[in-house]
Amino acid sequence: MMNSEVIAPQSATIGSNIVREHSQFLIFSVNYEEYGVDIMTVREIRGWSDATRLPNTPEYVRGVMNLRGVIVPIFDLRARFTGILTEMTPKHVLIVLMAGERMVSILADTVSDIITANSEDMKCAPDMVTTVEQRYITGLIAVDQRMIVVLNMEKLLGKPLSPKP
Repeated sequence: MMNSEVIAPQSATIGSNIVREHSQFLIFSVNYEEYGVDIMTVREIRGWSDATRLPNTPEYVRGVMNLRGVIVPIFDLRARFTGILTEMTPKHVLIVLMAGERMVSILADTVSDIITANSEDMKCAPDMVTTVEQRYITGLIAVDQRMIVVLNMEKLLGKPLSPKP
C-alpha cells in the first residue's frame, strides 16, 4: 500500500509577500519599464475605451468603466509612478484585476507575455531601482536580458481612494 500524503507547495517570503514555488506573472510595460503581476489576480485584458471621469479623484485615476454591471476604476500607472498622464492611443490596454477585495483596471502601454518563475528567481529589489515606492514591489525577476519589477497590486491599489483635500 502506498503512503499518500498531501505536499503543500513550497513558497518563499520576499518582503512581506509570499511567492509560491512556481508562480506565473503577466508582464506589461509602462513608460518603457517592464512590470509583472501575479496571473491569479488578472481577470481580463481589454483594449482602451473611454472612461467616465469622476470629480475629486487623483489625476492617476483616469475614471471608471462599467464592466458587465461592475463599476471598475481605471488607474494610470504612468501618472501614479511619475506624475505624467499617459497620452492615450488605440494601442494602450487595460488590465482588469483583483487588488485585494476590489476589482480595478490598470492602464498599460503593452502586454508582452506570461512567465513562470520559481521562488528562488524572485529577488528583493534594492532601494531606488525604480520610480515605484519600495512597499509596492514584491521583488525582481531576471528573464533573459530583462529585469521585471513584480508589483503588489493589493498594496498599490487595493484600498479605496480617499477624496482630494
